[in-house]
Amino acid sequence: MPEQDLELAEAQRAHWQQTYTVHPGMYGDEPSAPAVHAADVFRAAGAEQVLELGSGHGRDALYFARRGFTVTATDFSPVGLDQLRDAASHLGLGAAVDTTVHDVREKLPLSDASVDAVFAHMLLCMTLSTEEIRVLVGEVRRVLRPGGTFVYTARHTGDAHYGTGIAHGDDIFEHGGFAVHFFDRALVNALADGWRLDEMHAFEEGELPRRLWRVTQTLPG
Repeated sequence: MPEQDLELAEAQRAHWQQTYTVHPGMYGDEPSAPAVHAADVFRAAGAEQVLELGSGHGRDALYFARRGFTVTATDFSPVGLDQLRDAASHLGLGAAVDTTVHDVREKLPLSDASVDAVFAHMLLCMTLSTEEIRVLVGEVRRVLRPGGTFVYTARHTGDAHYGTGIAHGDDIFEHGGFAVHFFDRALVNALADGWRLDEMHAFEEGELPRRLWRVTQTLPG
């Protein structure tokens, strides 16, 4: 990784650590709308094990566990995962949720074809280069069982913040300390190469509001 990219990645890691420390449970207890959708898709596909990438303090991981899935939750913030483990224990879901500190720039800490489904809400559009995103999706493909489903969301180039703030290149722009890689349609299509692209759904979330795509793609069986 170029030194400039490494510095930005480390700055983002520190920023998220500080954010979760100052604002524990910052996204609340209710699951995100994409997680609710994903749980239905995963259940219909017969999935039992779910890997969540970038789980943060765990509102979606806990929802998957409440829906009866066994969940492996990863994040590069130990602070966020500490909050997730505490919440899981309090809710009696500790046995259903396993947490692992992990940076998605590294190989996923799972064996080949070991999970039924993968979920990532706004993780792919963090401070990752296009090449790092491609490698990560390749890792998702490696750990999914044949016929497994991948649901992810990403802010796209129609978002009001696209092209503004601090530009870091490769369609990455920073606002308020948070850097985002905005997706265009070509990137979504490229990431679906070799998969079945089931859905590309546009939606809005939060303030501004953020404009995102919810992408569902299935690994051939």
